[in-house]
Amino acid sequence: MENRAGSFRTNSTGELQYRSFVPKSLPPSPPVQFDEEMIQNLTRANRSLGILEGVSKQVPNIDLFVSMYVRKEALLTSQIEGTQATLDDILDPEIDENINRNVADVINYIKAARYAVTKLDELPICNRLLKETHSILMDGVRGSEKSPGEFRRSQNWIGPAGSTLKDARFIPPNCEDMIEAMSDLEKFINREDGMEELIKIALIHYQFETIHPFLDGNGRIGRLLISLYLIEKKLQSHEILYISYFFKRNRIEYYDRLNEVRIKGNYEQWIKFFLLAISESAQDATAAIEELIRLHDKNLEIARDTGKASKTIVKVFNHIERSPIIDIKMTCKALGISFNAASNAIDTLVRLGILQQTEKARRNRVFAYEDYLRILRKDTLS
Repeated sequence: MENRAGSFRTNSTGELQYRSFVPKSLPPSPPVQFDEEMIQNLTRANRSLGILEGVSKQVPNIDLFVSMYVRKEALLTSQIEGTQATLDDILDPEIDENINRNVADVINYIKAARYAVTKLDELPICNRLLKETHSILMDGVRGSEKSPGEFRRSQNWIGPAGSTLKDARFIPPNCEDMIEAMSDLEKFINREDGMEELIKIALIHYQFETIHPFLDGNGRIGRLLISLYLIEKKLQSHEILYISYFFKRNRIEYYDRLNEVRIKGNYEQWIKFFLLAISESAQDATAAIEELIRLHDKNLEIARDTGKASKTIVKVFNHIERSPIIDIKMTCKALGISFNAASNAIDTLVRLGILQQTEKARRNRVFAYEDYLRILRKDTLS
């Protein structure tokens, strides 16, 4: 059975026989068909991304916001893979001492994303970059025995936990076909072909997920690839789009639509769904950033209006936007101020209703910037 997306190849014989998918090179042939719905979805997605980019330029400290958004995306993309962690877990001031496997998955994604974005200054999106990023993603965590930083040398498959090649939902290309497909995909990513960028990244994401070149971590790398492409093509200047929430919320439809391309060659339904993901995710991010800006402006004014101690209080306030869960000892160290100065400033911020003491303290008193966290926690708990 063959269609414009690819065909299935029979591997091995007898009891060991299975059929793996062989994807055709991109772009699709015949080309993607644009109907009215496709054009509307594309227009809306481009407009929503443009608005998000404009709003991000109003952020007082964009690096601070990017840092928080990368953590949020890291958490959401890891939750899709079954990681059980919360935003509070990864913001814990005692994280180095209390790190667990679930949190390590998220921390590694943050490191991998930062590495990949920085590396874009030196490299185009290519197989070398994907392998290096994968190596960081899988370093010392679950799946670290599965060839981090290397394309697989054995057959993988997609299906429920405990499934085998016999009852897999989908079997990606065998190793030989996978190497050829990834080489073709690298060429497609970097080819100047005049294609609409959002259509192109929809196709790239589908193709990467279908090839599944790693033994583990394909979903996280595939979703990171979206942000990398948008940044490389100047549609985003920072990683502030958390598209993983849309895929998490529509997980079954996401997998079904990818499969619809493989089975029927219907790229169009997938692209429409992907464009919807982009526009909704951009709108969500825009709303959250606007809310964070309003909160920042309101509380900065309150912090400044605290008399002669305001300089230290503002310093601590700026710190809690970077680290919204703090303790006094680590705040002293981070800001280079005395214990008493940090303690007094934190007590003032508690009295003003900006900080709250939490009940999670193990040894030291721990304080949380709850209004800030409430905005960031949205969508990460379901």
